[in-house]
Amino acid sequence: MSVPQPPLPTELQVEVTGACNLACRMCLVRYGPKLGKSEGAMCFHTFKEIVDDLPALKKITLQGLGEPHLAPDLFRMVEYAAMRDIRVGFNTNGTLLSRGRAEHLVRAGLDWLHVSLDGATAATYEDIRSGSDLERVRRNVLGLLDIMRRRGAQRPRLSLVFVAMRRNLLELPDVVRLAADWGVGRLFVQNLSHSFGDTDPAGSYAQIRRYAREEALWAEGDRSEAVYVFDRARTLADELGVELRLPRLEEPPADRRTPGTPGCHWPFESAYVTHDGKVQPCCMVMGSDRVVLGHVDRERFAAVWNGDDYARFRQELLGGVPPEVCRGCSLYRGLF
Repeated sequence: MSVPQPPLPTELQVEVTGACNLACRMCLVRYGPKLGKSEGAMCFHTFKEIVDDLPALKKITLQGLGEPHLAPDLFRMVEYAAMRDIRVGFNTNGTLLSRGRAEHLVRAGLDWLHVSLDGATAATYEDIRSGSDLERVRRNVLGLLDIMRRRGAQRPRLSLVFVAMRRNLLELPDVVRLAADWGVGRLFVQNLSHSFGDTDPAGSYAQIRRYAREEALWAEGDRSEAVYVFDRARTLADELGVELRLPRLEEPPADRRTPGTPGCHWPFESAYVTHDGKVQPCCMVMGSDRVVLGHVDRERFAAVWNGDDYARFRQELLGGVPPEVCRGCSLYRGLF
């Protein structure tokens, strides 16, 4: 079956920096060499070239493995995207979201902002996100909301994001309460992104592979506690008026797909570009040494998108056996 060439994407995710000020347990940054603020950053020139190569771009996410607030050109990138009428936003750990930065982001036209909050207590949250400070994040979120109220701003649309794991599961209902107390009306709960089962058990991904096996709610075992906690969180969210998104705990039936449709739409509609210009099929891959379909520092994005490597990757997604890297992906498995 030949794969029709999809049009250039209308959505894109760009890792504006690979540097981070934290060492979160579920993130690859914790287990690999640390990048400095300068060496880990994408420059504005490269960013602008990518954006300008995509005339139909409607949404761009400025995040990857690093903390976006460490990108030297972050505000300039937000301003440029907003000027082009492109919806722009990112995830942040919230520790660097000072009032000055918040003010600048509101003025620049940031469309949405997701703040990670993986625990309701400092002990749990700061253990998962090593180097963080729950009280600082609380102040920063409230500071942003105060600035928006003072300016009469409706944007950025703010959400909290909770990565559900065995070690923090029981605190989920209390995170729902925190979202309501802080005045954040949306809470997005997600599973761990990947099992890393396609990697060498003794290789460089061994630690994060082991962490996923020990902490993932979708791993083999009794899921009754997770079901109970999710039900409690859902009931509480309804009572408090918090919009709550919960992930699946089990994979949907294998025959859920119509024959001839892809197992994942992302490589047909969007792409992920690392801080150093590597083009990957999505952010769920986590690791720029795994699947690289081209380099924007060697050729234009459009040439990569229309290239043979992308075509082969898409072809595999149309079949019953996906690319090896996709087999442990929570998004591909319907669990994210």
